Formats: sequence, structure tokens, C-alpha cells
Amino acid sequence: MRKRLIVVFLVPLIAILVALGGAVGWSAARSVQQAFYTQQLGDLGYFATSARQALRSGSDAVIDAEVKRFREVYGIEVMVFGLGGSVWAAGEHDSTALPEEDAERVKLALSGRRAEQSTVFVPWAIADASLAEPVFDDGDVIGAVLVAGDTDAPKAAIVQQLLVISGIAVLLIALGVLLVFRLASWVLSPVRRLDEAMVAIERGEMDARVAEDAGPPELRRMARVFNGMADQIERVMTRQQEFALNASHELRNPLNALLLRVEHLATGLGREWRADIEETREEGRRMTRILETLLGLARGGRGDSATSAVDLATLSARRVDAWREVAAQRGIILLETGERSVMSVTDRTSVESALDAVIDNAVKFSPDGAQIEVGAVREGDVCRIVVRDHGPGLTSAQAAAAADRFWRSAESVDAPGSGLGLAIASDLLLAVGGELLVAPADGDGLTVELVLADRSNP
Repeated sequence: MRKRLIVVFLVPLIAILVALGGAVGWSAARSVQQAFYTQQLGDLGYFATSARQALRSGSDAVIDAEVKRFREVYGIEVMVFGLGGSVWAAGEHDSTALPEEDAERVKLALSGRRAEQSTVFVPWAIADASLAEPVFDDGDVIGAVLVAGDTDAPKAAIVQQLLVISGIAVLLIALGVLLVFRLASWVLSPVRRLDEAMVAIERGEMDARVAEDAGPPELRRMARVFNGMADQIERVMTRQQEFALNASHELRNPLNALLLRVEHLATGLGREWRADIEETREEGRRMTRILETLLGLARGGRGDSATSAVDLATLSARRVDAWREVAAQRGIILLETGERSVMSVTDRTSVESALDAVIDNAVKFSPDGAQIEVGAVREGDVCRIVVRDHGPGLTSAQAAAAADRFWRSAESVDAPGSGLGLAIASDLLLAVGGELLVAPADGDGLTVELVLADRSNP
């Protein structure tokens, strides 16, 4: 963003300075040219008067001396031509090699045409170093004067002025760049601090805030709004943590008491109840793990997954046994499918909770007497727990949105629930590096896959 802002400011600034510098340079160069041509016309006027007197008297001694002296002092060549076009006075200058352009100028002057300044399109290119002027006597042309000026001086003056103007333009551009960088830093400093504060909050530093007294007024207001939003989020998360902490503590004592009662009752039951008692114990231990996870979330802001080697096939079989009696109330049969052993390194509690949410969803939407297949499989380095029901199913578009929070299909709006089951399962799997895939099954029903990367062999 800073680069774009600098470009937006710098490009117009540089364009304006270049345009102004070019206009000033052009004007300065034209001024030097005009001064040069004005000087040439003045020299022509002076020597035209002297040449008229010399030509009328028929003596070239005076004019020849003036021409020679003028060349020695100013370095400018002056030549006087007679009416026939021959050189009449040149101050010992070699006139045998007169350039063709100068010869044309002399011929034009002898015809009575006065010297005219040529149109120049490039200011630093002096177009005409020589100018010719006719010499009149009582309205008749009696000769011509040619002045050949030295263009090195005006060219040097033009180059000098252009260098000065370029230096000033470069200095102004450098100052503009400095000002633009300072302006960009001033404008974007609140945005940078906002970005740093948001990153800090994402890391769990809920006390991160932004100074409200820097930058433009509009961004100061944004900083105040952000701080207010962060305060509100911190309050909400604090309440959530307090609720989870209180709920975990409040549930721990009744759970421990319930487990003690189970152990007490187990002493008076026969051997035929041993399997049911062990299932009850396992459910109690699972509830304990869930409470420990809630406590970790409440104390640290986010849970740290306790990863270990887990047999996903055994895990899914136990969850099927736990849900079998609930499903049997509606005549639904839970079948164990897949492989006998699928080992993975993951968080057992998160996977169990996610699988419970998926099985609950399948039982809820399956018709009475239907079957639900649950099993774990391995495909290369990926482990999957597949839950396949025979309910009404979903379209591909509906399946893509099924894991969104509070999403309900049009056909199931009257069904009990809040639409959070698959969303919670998806969040739990994301926390352990997995994902939840929902897709229409072949024939009827829905297939939900709990996908976990195999980390048993790092």
C-alpha cells in the first residue's frame, strides 16, 4: 500500500516539475537566441552605414581596418560585397571558400532583400550563424554586408542555463520524494499499527491496542473504533472463558460423584453387567477428558492438543457402540465397516467429539429402520473415518455449505437442532490438522469423511 501511495503522489509531482522545467528551459534558450540575433542585427546595421560611406567614396581603407579590428576584438567575421557580388572589403579574411549558404544570403541581399531571422524549432541549435544585409544609397542597392557570428558563446550559455534548471529540478524532485515518503509514513503509520495489533490479537494477545493520536483525523477515528471493537471482543472472550471455567468446575464434582456411584453399584451387580459397567466407565473417562479440554481452553485462550497414537478403527467402533442404543430407539442399525486397525497420531478427544457430532447428525436425519455405516480406512498417508447414512441426502451445492454454522437445508428447517453439529466437527478437525468432507452418497443419503493426515511415521 505504501508503494502505491508513493507512486500516486510522486508521478504527478515529477510530471509537473518536468513540465515546468522544460518550459523554463525552452524560454531561457529562446532568450539567448534572441539576444544573439539582436546582436547580429546591430552589427549589420553598424557596418551597413560604414560600408555605404566607404562604397560612395570608393575607398576601402577605413572599412577594411574596422572589419579587421572587429574580428580581432570580438572574433566575428564581417565581409563587404560590391554590387557585382565580389568581395570589396574583408579585413584580410580569406573569402575564396565562401560557403554556399552564405553566398545565397549575399545574393539575396544584393537583390534588395533584408536579413530575416530564421525559424528555429530546437532552441539550443543556432540555425543561422551568418546574416546578410543590403547597403542602400538613395534607395538603390550599392552593396551588401555579411556578418558571420560565433555560435559557441550562445550555445555555452544555453547549456549552462539548462544545467542550472536541471539541477534545480533534480533538487526539487529530491525534496518532493522526501516529503512524499514522510507524508506516506505519516498517513500509513496508523494502518501499520492496526495491522500489528490485529496480528497480535490473532496470536492471543487480547490487550493489544493502537495509539489514537497519530495520523490523519480519519485514521484516528478508525483507531478509536478498532480499540473499542478489541475491548468488546476481549470482554466477550473473557466471559466465554469464565463460563467454560465455571462450567468445567461445576461439572467435575457431579461427574466424580457419578463415577463413584457407578463403582459402588458395580460391586452389587453380577458378571452379566460387566460389559455395561465398563462402557459406563469409558463414557465417564471420556467426559473427564472433555472437561480437561474445556479447562485448558478457559485458562489459555486456546486448547493445546494432547496428541498420541490412536487406533481410529477402535475409536470408531467404540463410538458406534456408544450410539447403538440411541439409534435402536428408532430402529436404526449402526454397522461397523472399514479396516480392523488404522493407526494415527492425533488428539483422541477432538476426533471423538467430531465423530459424535457426525453420527448424531446421521441418526437425526436417517429414516426409521435405516442403516448407518461407520468405519476407518487408510489411503496412503491419509486416514479417514467414513460415516455413510441413508437419509434424504443433499445436493452438491448443499453439501458444500453443510459445514457452515447454523446452516439448515430447506427440507430440514423443522428438524430439532441448531445447525452447528457439522460446523463444530469441522472446527475440531481443523484444530488437529484435519478436515471434514461432506458429499452426496451414491444412491441416497450422505457421506461424511473425517480426514486426518497420518503422522504416525514422521
